[in-house]
Amino acid sequence: MAISMKTRFLPHFGVSLGLWLASQDLGAQGVGSRGSERLINEPGPASRAGVPDWGVDQTFSQDIFTFVRIMYSTGGGGWGRGGGGWRVDYPNADLNFSYRLEQLTSLKVHPDGGTLELTDDKLFDYPFIFIIDPRRLVFMDSEAKALSRYLLNGGFLMVDDFWGESMKTHFLSEMEKVFPDRRPVSLELSHPIFNAVFPLTLKPQVPSEDSAERNKGRGVYETWEDEIRYEGPAPADYLAYLDDEDRIMALLCHNTDLSDGWEEEGKSEWFFSRFSEALSYPMGINIVYYALTH
Repeated sequence: MAISMKTRFLPHFGVSLGLWLASQDLGAQGVGSRGSERLINEPGPASRAGVPDWGVDQTFSQDIFTFVRIMYSTGGGGWGRGGGGWRVDYPNADLNFSYRLEQLTSLKVHPDGGTLELTDDKLFDYPFIFIIDPRRLVFMDSEAKALSRYLLNGGFLMVDDFWGESMKTHFLSEMEKVFPDRRPVSLELSHPIFNAVFPLTLKPQVPSEDSAERNKGRGVYETWEDEIRYEGPAPADYLAYLDDEDRIMALLCHNTDLSDGWEEEGKSEWFFSRFSEALSYPMGINIVYYALTH
């Protein structure tokens, strides 16, 4: 979206998520995370893992919302080799979330999303960027400076899928390179980001699909990830770095995996209903709405 970072526009959300999904019977036709697992009846090319494609009006090709995933290096060297890294849930989470934004809102959305390094000059063309699973993320000095400039100039960063105190401590130490004099605050449920479009009565906590399935009979989903099993149940927390006007610049979604609710929405009707429809998409849409209007 090639717009000034200080420019914002107001998306219109004319229907509740639950009513719209019910009317489309998407519980039985959810977008699949992989071609062999997809439950949808709509055609979609294999290269898009079964996610339907749509055209982009070239007249407005520079004025559409693009889900931008940040590529980062890790402490072990390379781009996430050895587990984790920027590729987690890629590209299926990005494709599915972009598709639902296109369907559920009046936003014009790029069907493919994009990937960037923080030092890419195109970074400032996009008001929203996404980082996932930062357990081994390492910011180079040039990346930290670019991210600081981007966020202070009006950009928005969403960080998802990191668990427990060790991951939190590691990532916050990396963020000190970005903001040496700022510390994140834990958002209360009354914050507008939890009520921007879909009013939420809890801070969404979404497990990975396979962990949710393993714990399905227990009805407890707080301890599915290896990283927090040794630390005990931990609630989801949403930590925010704020600018001088209290705008959220970076939202850290801790002890939750919203993007797995996007990636795996087609795995089963139960997972779709329990997590994708109820938590991942409402929170994701709230986050994008907030990012584009503040």
